[in-house]
Amino acid sequence: MTLMRRLWPWLRMLIGAGILGILVWRLGTGAFVDGLRVIDGRSAIAALVIGLATTVVSAWRWCLVARRLDLRLSLPTAVADCYRALFLNVLLPAGVLGDVHRAVSHGRQSGNVGRGVRAVVLERFAGQVVLIAVGVTVLLTQPALISAVAHDLAPGSALTIGALVLLAVLLVIGGWTLSRRGGAPWHRALATAWTEGRTALLARDVWPRVALLSAGAVAGHLVLFLVAARTAGSHATVSQLLPPLVLTLLVMGLPVNIGGWGPREAVSTLAFGVTGLGAAQGLTAAVVYGVLTFVSTLPGAVVLFLRRDGRRRGQDRPRPGGTVHPAVR
Repeated sequence: MTLMRRLWPWLRMLIGAGILGILVWRLGTGAFVDGLRVIDGRSAIAALVIGLATTVVSAWRWCLVARRLDLRLSLPTAVADCYRALFLNVLLPAGVLGDVHRAVSHGRQSGNVGRGVRAVVLERFAGQVVLIAVGVTVLLTQPALISAVAHDLAPGSALTIGALVLLAVLLVIGGWTLSRRGGAPWHRALATAWTEGRTALLARDVWPRVALLSAGAVAGHLVLFLVAARTAGSHATVSQLLPPLVLTLLVMGLPVNIGGWGPREAVSTLAFGVTGLGAAQGLTAAVVYGVLTFVSTLPGAVVLFLRRDGRRRGQDRPRPGGTVHPAVR
């Protein structure tokens, strides 16, 4: 195991914890407590319904990409696997372990782990591209928001300096790792990814559907965030809420969080503050969104339990001509 692989999980958790610590230091625990207190049955049901729609369109996108790579995947199986992955993503610190498990499991079932992993990477990449496109389009109409947030994050603050130093360290470690491993494997991996990307994403009969499904997933996340903001007590109009929410969604993809927590709360706090909606309100909305996201993934816990129970029963079932497992005696 390389030095980079050993250090990165700890570094990302340290950054996420540091961001949350700074928010508590600056704003106190009141916004976090309010975010837990205001959630009610209606918001939880809304989260489950929105989560179902978002999961189905994401699973459908995965099916399209996987089938273009000659991997068999039905929509019901994809929905169940996506639910399980989402639940593990919000439950485990790294925030991506559920997708890793989804990719490897599907690859093993299909007989090609590498292609299974690349299918998940490609469909997630497509979703991020559409999210960035939507985000840039919305934020270009709000240049004041970008300049204000950039000013608050400008070099000079301890948080920004620390982030820049950490980025420099990671680049040095990454370069040293690549020099030790050699460049040929990476060139081959990039060539394979490009070839399969053209087949699975850029084909004329695929990319419009992938883009549409990705836009549907982005819309689902935004609607859930709007529900969170309303639940947190915000009375701002949708046009006022949309830019800070989009900006918050954009930074959620940064791999420096703890189960999704960290950058989301920081940027939501800044964005709400500079737009006059209230920094504490932004933090509470982000906390509510985090909790509602967890609620929306709870069907994944059912999938996880049923599949483990099914495997356990399969192991306990006596084989023909064999002995009965001790657990069923």
